Amino acid sequence: MDSKKIYLTKEGLEELKKEYDELITVKRPDVLARVSQARNQGDLSENAEYVAARDELSFIDGRIDELEELLKEAVLIRESKTSNHSVKLGSTVTLHTNSKKEIFTVVGEWEADPTERKISHESPLGKALIGKKVGEKVQVEAPAGKLLYLITDIR
Repeated sequence: MDSKKIYLTKEGLEELKKEYDELITVKRPDVLARVSQARNQGDLSENAEYVAARDELSFIDGRIDELEELLKEAVLIRESKTSNHSVKLGSTVTLHTNSKKEIFTVVGEWEADPTERKISHESPLGKALIGKKVGEKVQVEAPAGKLLYLITDIR
């Protein structure tokens, strides 16, 4: 993994720690037991359960390694109540476009989830919003063309 900082909210960091703990304490021991049971059944070359359990163990170990790197590189997004109140990582921003109101939270790329209205600070909209204040307009190139947003609230 490169040395790029991994920005996470407190909730995002807790989710990754929870997933890591579950993999270490529940899922990995479970799969190890399945590998051991399958191994005890004899001929491994024709044992589909053994192959499946080994594959799953390999996947879990890969995810554990990935999470360890993420947690080591994670930078917590601090909530700050500043007087200049511009958009930054962790901000929840209310935007108006074409008489439609949309609310997004700007997060690090590992937490981005469009279904939860969480956008990455690396995305076109996220990049356009960072540093802006209430009343400012941002223009973003989208597949459907250019979109113009007015920032009406920042929390």
